[in-house]
Amino acid sequence: MNTATPVRIFISDCEGPISKNDNAFELTSHYIPKGKRIFTLISKYDDILADVLKRPGYKAGDTLKLILPFLKAYGITNEVISDYSSKNILLISNASEMLRYVHRMMPAFIISTSYEHYVRALCELVDFPFENVYFTKLDIDKYEISRQERVKLKNLREEMARMPIPEIPSDAKFIDDFSKTLQETVKRLDEIFWQELLGMDIGRILVEVNPVGGNEKVQAVKAIVNRLRVNLDNIMYVGDSITDVLALEFVRKGGGLAVSFNGNAYAVREAEIAVLSEDAIVTAMLAYFFKKYGKSFVMKLIEDWRPLTLEKFWIAQPLKKSFLNLQKFPKVEIITSDNKDRLVEESVIFRQTVRGEAIGNLG
Repeated sequence: MNTATPVRIFISDCEGPISKNDNAFELTSHYIPKGKRIFTLISKYDDILADVLKRPGYKAGDTLKLILPFLKAYGITNEVISDYSSKNILLISNASEMLRYVHRMMPAFIISTSYEHYVRALCELVDFPFENVYFTKLDIDKYEISRQERVKLKNLREEMARMPIPEIPSDAKFIDDFSKTLQETVKRLDEIFWQELLGMDIGRILVEVNPVGGNEKVQAVKAIVNRLRVNLDNIMYVGDSITDVLALEFVRKGGGLAVSFNGNAYAVREAEIAVLSEDAIVTAMLAYFFKKYGKSFVMKLIEDWRPLTLEKFWIAQPLKKSFLNLQKFPKVEIITSDNKDRLVEESVIFRQTVRGEAIGNLG
């Protein structure tokens, strides 16, 4: 009888479970006047189109292409993105150790909405194989922009900076569920992105750049599954935001382990396990037990999640030492219909303390 442990695979989002950054937000904030407000506005618009209106052809994470004409207008190049990214990576505590340990233990992949410049810089920093990463491909230098379009985009930026940041009603399902002001904001942003910008030469960037979010992450999971010839129930997926929702749902429904790491409401809603931690070593520990014993064991372990329970089980060194030496024991809880609202609230608040309020509030 064959009792060999099946091949199990670890897949993680990048920004959130591995780093504290939101690279596109930070680039926009640094190089565009009032960029923090502009990016937040577009991110909320992204949430509305992807999660509430579910507009055909639009997916979560497309903020990363919508901001590109404005970055181009303010002189951003491939070199600028690479240089800024490499100098401003902020890792979750022990993220490098977590990735090294998991990669030695089992096939490990990153599926990130981030631009390739940032992902490449992070892989070099943590010594993770770049060939095991899916990311948003971007060559911003190949797109030309005229002086006239540059001026037009800067004028649009000024207009957008005066727009109110959308407050999305929690029970909204249709545009009519929004306030009149929010409806007007969405209508004007529709005009800007899908009429005015698409009518410019630089609008080509909106057509050709395809951020890895939403269903693109599902396709990446499928590619990994097919490449390694495993079933979905052998996948552990770690995500934290709206771009991970479909991947978390896909893995969960396929019998795999869907984990929210300091997730926002979107991620907690679709995950099975909520992790609240300032340290990534807990991810390595969950991956270790998933690799060695499978999902059912992990779920039973979490039902009695406390140091004493964990000490009963042998954990490979140096993982056990690193985990037991944590100053603050991480919160890990199975998500149920009874505790989901509470975990959403707790995770959102914790997320903001780890990544900062501005980034923590993004979808």
